[in-house]
Parts: sequence; C-alpha cells; structure tokens
Amino acid sequence: MGYLDMEYENRMKPAVSKTEREKRLEQRRIDAHEAMEEHRRAEAAFRANYERLKAERVAREAQRHS
Repeated sequence: MGYLDMEYENRMKPAVSKTEREKRLEQRRIDAHEAMEEHRRAEAAFRANYERLKAERVAREAQRHS
C-alpha cells in the first residue's frame, strides 16, 4: 500500500445512516424555512420604507406646487 492509497482511504466519507440523512434533510428544511421568513421580513420592511419615502416625496411636491 503506497502513500496515495492511504490518502484515498483517509478521505473516504463514512456511511451515513438513514436516520442521520433524515435528520440532515429536516435541518435543511428548517434552515430554508427560516431563510425564507427572514427574506419576507426584509422585503416587507423595504416595501414599508419605500412607501413611506414615496408618500413624503409626493407631499413635498404637492406643497411645492401649491
């Protein structure tokens, strides 16, 4: 057994049990759900700020033209 053979053996991934795969899959689902919720909150905050700034701009323009 040469150097390369040992290196290959050390890099082989251990077998993952069905339970562990299911656990990882569930964690990925949870992480994805949390990421989507965070994105929705950020989008809602952006939209609210955008609408507020737009209303302020419209009010300034209306006041300027009066």
